[in-house]
Amino acid sequence: MTCNLLLVDDHSLIRAGVRALVLDIPGYAVIGEANDGSQLLEMVEKLSPDIVLLDISMKQTGGLEALQRLKQVRPQSKVLILSMHTDPALIMQALESGAHGYLLKDTTATELEHALDALRNNERYLSPAIAHTVINQALIRNQKHQPEAADSHNLTARQLEILRLIVRGKSTREIANGLGLSIKTVETHRSQIMKRLQIYDVAGLVLFAVREQIISLDD
Repeated sequence: MTCNLLLVDDHSLIRAGVRALVLDIPGYAVIGEANDGSQLLEMVEKLSPDIVLLDISMKQTGGLEALQRLKQVRPQSKVLILSMHTDPALIMQALESGAHGYLLKDTTATELEHALDALRNNERYLSPAIAHTVINQALIRNQKHQPEAADSHNLTARQLEILRLIVRGKSTREIANGLGLSIKTVETHRSQIMKRLQIYDVAGLVLFAVREQIISLDD
């Protein structure tokens, strides 16, 4: 089945470039374009996209505001932030507001495909270039708030290994190839990790991994 995308960016050239990249990815189609957050909300109700590619900085209704409203209007639509911003606080805010992935605009066509595949398979995706940034921001927040530690011993050695790779922004396919496992096995481990930790988003997993010293800034 074709996965339908809605592009949201206030620069027509950016939208045209992304559309051209998507045309070369089998199984995806761009069904609409919006130039600000307000137009996005109108089009979402009419088109019901599977994935929304959303810029953060727009002249009218901003991306973060639109994202929060979108989660109320159509929570089943996955949101992939496509932005030039690498500010750690902004990235974390986007993830905590409901974004399923964050991709930098200087990305390659291959990475865009990986990100879309991840969201299509109910996974999260972070550009490898910003994974370290997100971990650093999580560490700073952890030092400020010192949340109650979870029990990392609920996870097996293999699950801890997979958790480290998830936090680093690796897709299920990349994890499976790197560890010599099937995609289905990795998906099962991912589901069990989230269920045991009762954490269901990347930002939460990063916080947990930093707090429990499962991953460090040197990784």
